[in-house]
Amino acid sequence: MPLAARSNRHPHPVVSSSFALTPRAFVLLALALALAGCEKEKPKPAARPPVEVTTVTVTPKDTPVAFDFVGQTQSSREVEIRARVDGFLERRVYIEGDPVQAGQTMFLMDRKPFEATLQQAKGELAQRQAQLDTAKANLARVKPLAEQNAVSKKDLDDAVGAYQSAEAQVLSARGNVRTAELNLSYTTIASPLNGLSSFAKIQDGAYVSAANSLLTYVAQLDPIWVNYSVSENEVLRFRDQSSRGLLRFPPDRSFAIELVLADGTVFPNRGRISFADPSFSKETGTFLVRAVLANPRGILRPGQFVRVRAHGAIRPNAILVPQRSVVQGAKSHFVWVIGKDGKAQQRVVDVGEWHGKDWFISQGLQPGEQVVVDGAIRLAQGAEVKIVQAPTPAPGADAQADATAPDATPPLPGWAREAAGSGKASESAGPAARDPTSAERGASQVAALGSSPKPSTAPPVDEPLPATIFFSPGSSTLTARGQTTVTGAASYLKGHPDARVDLTGYTDRTGKHAGNIELAKERAKAVRQALYDRGVKDSQINMAAPVSITGSGNNRDARRVEINLVGAGAASPETIAPAAAPKE
Repeated sequence: MPLAARSNRHPHPVVSSSFALTPRAFVLLALALALAGCEKEKPKPAARPPVEVTTVTVTPKDTPVAFDFVGQTQSSREVEIRARVDGFLERRVYIEGDPVQAGQTMFLMDRKPFEATLQQAKGELAQRQAQLDTAKANLARVKPLAEQNAVSKKDLDDAVGAYQSAEAQVLSARGNVRTAELNLSYTTIASPLNGLSSFAKIQDGAYVSAANSLLTYVAQLDPIWVNYSVSENEVLRFRDQSSRGLLRFPPDRSFAIELVLADGTVFPNRGRISFADPSFSKETGTFLVRAVLANPRGILRPGQFVRVRAHGAIRPNAILVPQRSVVQGAKSHFVWVIGKDGKAQQRVVDVGEWHGKDWFISQGLQPGEQVVVDGAIRLAQGAEVKIVQAPTPAPGADAQADATAPDATPPLPGWAREAAGSGKASESAGPAARDPTSAERGASQVAALGSSPKPSTAPPVDEPLPATIFFSPGSSTLTARGQTTVTGAASYLKGHPDARVDLTGYTDRTGKHAGNIELAKERAKAVRQALYDRGVKDSQINMAAPVSITGSGNNRDARRVEINLVGAGAASPETIAPAAAPKE
């Protein structure tokens, strides 16, 4: 075909093949245009709502603070009871471990040798007195004659010398009589103070000399000392805070000393610091501080470890925030504060010690600032916040929340908690420590108290009295189950101040009867002391005479102490059926 004919078929200019769209490029271009259209049509995200938080306003105020230390009790006066003369120990007349009064006889020694010595000394004194009388009469005759020159001067001198010698011998004889009287009085060994007696180190019939003269100890319990140590670092820290005005001590450093016992209970009487060692210990780098506290009922015993809490210091203008508002980061502690623009700001703070549920802040906060307490976990830097009112907990809400927590149990009295958790302890204590009667009683009381959180005027399901406490063979120490039973009885007696109980120990006919009687008394005393330690008044407890078990066929019945309400109409112990006892 001619070239002119081809031109007529293509009136438009021909596009070069280098600019032509391939199918693949056309598809990609279409997808890009489609995506651009979708982005234009997508709606904008909604603004994030403000985070609801609760806050507390920083308000500096003078805050009392207390310092805790670990201490140990010590008798304010511990005396060694020693024999002053050599001889045979006749008998011990006090009960080991019992309180003794000043002047109370504790030991008696054999008096007969000392009585004989006293009698001999008195005879010698009478002889010397007779010689003195003779010499005195002779001098009375010679003296007038010598004045008349009827006798020589030597005769007068001899009469005077004989009289003076006889007079001196009488004085010596009187001293021997006094010594013999003192030695005789030393055979009666008494306590020099009121206190708690220890065990006897020398038994009856033993010969006592200077080598083994120590018989026992008596420790005064009222007042009682508590020793604790303050480290050098603590002293320097307190001194630095005091110099900077962050800590103010009471006038004359008159701290009020409070003791927290091992079970968490607070000793009712507060004391004061009576002594502070002026120098640090070279071994420990601490110095000793001693406090004295009134202990009229003997609740505290020497050697107990306690937590010493010193009250009286004040932190002036202290800043406190709730503990849950402080967050611990990788390098520091920080809190969230609300800025003037109403947005959250993260603030690094320097924290001090805890104070109840709060935390001392030494640096980082200013008065009047608002610190986020609840809701901080949802905050970010610059986030909008909305301050809401913290909900007011209903009365008892904390206790109900604890009771309804997944791993919590209903709040019970201390003795009921012990009863609820004493099963494993009693099993580990061995067969002698288990008491089905006490277990059933404790379980019913726990169930009764735990079933209703509200107080009820209805009588309890099972009263803790009367109660029976079993002991291990030959022991007067309360078992774990016995401690639980005593705690329940003490709870009842403290709730009924007019109630009185009899403590009756039992003994069988096997072995030495006298020893069994003494063991029954010691067991009853152990129960009495346990009741004292739990706050029962002395007027509510009566120690009954031990009762012998006859014909029961079960020695375990003899290893018990019964706590019976006075006037409850209980039958005679020997006529009732033996108390239930666990199988051996």
